[in-house]
Amino acid sequence: MSELTFEQMLEESLKTIHAGEVVEGTVIDVKPEEVILNIGYKSDGILTRHEYTNDPSVDMTAVVKPGDKMEVKVLKVNDGDGQVILSYKRLAADRGNKRIEEAYNSHEVLKAKVTQVLDGGLSVVVEEVRIFIPASLVSDTYEKDLTKYAGQEIEFVISEYNPRRRRYIGDRKQLIVARKAEMQRELLERIHEGDVVEGVVKNVTDFGAFIDLGGADGLLHISEMSWGRVEHPRKVFKVGDQVKVQIKEINGNKIALSMKFEDSNPWKNAAEKYAVGNVVSGRVARMTDFGAFIELEPGIDALLHVSQIAKEHVDKPSDVLKTNEEITAKVVDFNEADKKISLSIKAMLAEPKEVKEEPAADEDAVSVDIDAVIAEQE
Repeated sequence: MSELTFEQMLEESLKTIHAGEVVEGTVIDVKPEEVILNIGYKSDGILTRHEYTNDPSVDMTAVVKPGDKMEVKVLKVNDGDGQVILSYKRLAADRGNKRIEEAYNSHEVLKAKVTQVLDGGLSVVVEEVRIFIPASLVSDTYEKDLTKYAGQEIEFVISEYNPRRRRYIGDRKQLIVARKAEMQRELLERIHEGDVVEGVVKNVTDFGAFIDLGGADGLLHISEMSWGRVEHPRKVFKVGDQVKVQIKEINGNKIALSMKFEDSNPWKNAAEKYAVGNVVSGRVARMTDFGAFIELEPGIDALLHVSQIAKEHVDKPSDVLKTNEEITAKVVDFNEADKKISLSIKAMLAEPKEVKEEPAADEDAVSVDIDAVIAEQE
């Protein structure tokens, strides 16, 4: 039996490897774009940057150093030049794939940095597995511009897992919806009708403003913004304003708000200020065919009927009065229960003065016919 040559003995001492196998290697050389590893085979293994990471900007000399031990996956035993081609990225992806599957089955909340902002959504990477979050699942409200998420760490769950098609879909929306539902539940347990709370103006519409109360939105209707008349909510509020409001009504998940605080109610002292017979001043707020409404102060309007504007007949108030004109009138009726006050300008006009009788002629006085005297002189 012939003895084995040294080369034959060395070759037999080396292990055999196959494509797809996971092996451990030791880094023996590092270049910016590739790493050379001793994997205990007759040829060293080549790990390129492309097979290490999806990030094309990575400098391999910054992340790997000689002597490091790495587990890698064999892609090719012989690339045609006798070299073994390795991949770290695909091994990590295989393990990441298992990690994603577990997260999908357990509904685990994952956290990852947004690596790309795409036209249709966001892309994140978990253990070398790329996960796509569609724009419709990024938030519970429509967001046209997603660039603000670039580089941010976000939480999400896996809503679709299809490794065969390499389709991994993330969902951030359901976490936001669930979190808001919990915050709403906690808020509704905490607040009661009549409570005064603070909030932030979230949206302003023609009919009112929606106030974020920290868990749920409440509606502040235009009629509840002030004791006085509000022309338009946007003239009073803007998005982001901090406001103090009162809980007027809670109906299920709907919350009605008010800023008509009782301590500022103008009707509290109205009975004394606007008692029948008092002369008051106000501003013509608006006019109708039957009369003019006079704002005596914010929150208190009184009616000046067309028949009470002047002694003379007036066809319609606009023939005599102008909007925003200041007028003075007398209170002729006060109904606190219905919050109605009636005014009259006519009641203030002076009555015709009585004609004074001429004093009786003095018995000693001489009556002279001036016309006769003048005629005689002519």
